[in-house]
Amino acid sequence: MSSSSSKILNPSSAAGGLRGAYPWTPDQGDGTFRNPIIHADYSDPDVIRHGDDFFLVASSLNCTPGLPILHSRDLVNWTIINHAVRNLPHERFTEVQHGCGVWAPAIRFHAGKFWIFFPMPDEGIYVTTATDPAGQWSEPHLVQAGRGLIDPCPLWDDGKAYLVHAYAHSRTGIKHVLRVRPMAPDGSRLLGEGRIVFNKPDRHPTLEGPKFLKKDGWYYILAPAGGVETGWQVALRSRKIYGPYQDKIVLEQGGTSINGPHQGALVDLPNGEWWFVHFQDAGAYGRIIHLQPVAWQGGWPLMGVDQDHNGIGEPVLRHAKPALPKSPVAMPQTGDEFDSSRLGLQWQWHANFQEKWFSLAARPGWLRLIAMPMPAQAINLTSVPHRLTQKFPAAEFTATTRLDFSKLAIGEKAGLVITGMDYSLLAVERTASGCQLARAACQNALGAGREKTEATVVCPSNSVWLRVKIVFPGRCDFSHSFDGKKFSPLGKSFTARKSIWTGSKVGLFCLARAGGARKTGHADFDWFRFE
Repeated sequence: MSSSSSKILNPSSAAGGLRGAYPWTPDQGDGTFRNPIIHADYSDPDVIRHGDDFFLVASSLNCTPGLPILHSRDLVNWTIINHAVRNLPHERFTEVQHGCGVWAPAIRFHAGKFWIFFPMPDEGIYVTTATDPAGQWSEPHLVQAGRGLIDPCPLWDDGKAYLVHAYAHSRTGIKHVLRVRPMAPDGSRLLGEGRIVFNKPDRHPTLEGPKFLKKDGWYYILAPAGGVETGWQVALRSRKIYGPYQDKIVLEQGGTSINGPHQGALVDLPNGEWWFVHFQDAGAYGRIIHLQPVAWQGGWPLMGVDQDHNGIGEPVLRHAKPALPKSPVAMPQTGDEFDSSRLGLQWQWHANFQEKWFSLAARPGWLRLIAMPMPAQAINLTSVPHRLTQKFPAAEFTATTRLDFSKLAIGEKAGLVITGMDYSLLAVERTASGCQLARAACQNALGAGREKTEATVVCPSNSVWLRVKIVFPGRCDFSHSFDGKKFSPLGKSFTARKSIWTGSKVGLFCLARAGGARKTGHADFDWFRFE
């Protein structure tokens, strides 16, 4: 069964509403799933099947640890199992670099190990490998230096290797172009310029994000076109690696509300089924992940359902699950009780992180954030690397944490924040006269915006419960409690906005003023929970 008439981001119109303990549950428990299968910002996904396991990787930009790896047994229920990159391989990422870092990756299995090729648009194309996706990944190796080389994907074929990639117009002035280049079989370097294999901007503008595969003697390149918010999915095919390539639109928005359905992975099942994992740009919620059935027709992969019988698929909102063994209901991790020796895999910092920023051992069962100073050049929180955040996990949710601020030094503050092009926070600050809880917001935060305080409350004790409720399509209401029972609103509603190439995020921070205080304090967080 399938449907394509509802607006997926609105939970009241999606099948089943919010279910169970997760903010968003795609598995409906009756043999069907609803899209998105991941209602979180796992941008530019690529997926492979290895035996009975599926592995998904996504871009992570400037956030660390980077290159998240997710695992599933049925393409519907996913959990985070690792990150392939601890910190980014360039010293400039000690500072926040908005919109830079890890762009669209590709994951493959070849010669007994897993490979992830990923671009950093100002540095070049890198590769990292592992024998176990959940284990240790090699240090990133620079395959090809070059500004503006993006979206690489390898293909090994008859003892030879190739790499297809696109270009970042912002770095090169080149757009709409896909190039295939010969590569050393060990993935260590490219061996030449190869050829431009497709460049038809009149038909497919902004062509990028290519994925390479070979099937039934055809070379296929899957690529999105038309732009992130308004585009479509293109399939290219040729009998020769360097073309010429035929082209066909295989997925488009059509009469649905799923804008820009494209860029992802074509995956086969042991029983012969094929599926397509792709993203949809959802504004403040980021690039959320959908799953489409695939039917091969005349040597082309039709994705979704051909509602208009024109040979082009449209996205489905609900469909029978892939014909795979039943898996437990699961979603990428969200809440954290801070009772482990490591942070949950859902957390990321906004630049290359340092162990001195936090501790889970200093007070067992609590996360301690050390009050690190703002960078000297920072004018607001968006330039602070030691923000600890995670992705929005659903269209609507509530996040709550308990904060012990007894060890904050004068001039330091800690709290809960929603970040993006604008941001808003609820934080405790210690002054010479005591502690106060403040709501503050910053408009045009990635520009010259300055943080402004909206409302304050005197803190009667050394702990507080902080809460933010997100209501579709991104309204954020903050509240607080000094007893953990009665919550009171503070400040006005805030509307979340996406950042550069990412959705908005929710998280925690502990901050000292630039230059720091004579005595460095800290803040302790007991847990972070979602409803």
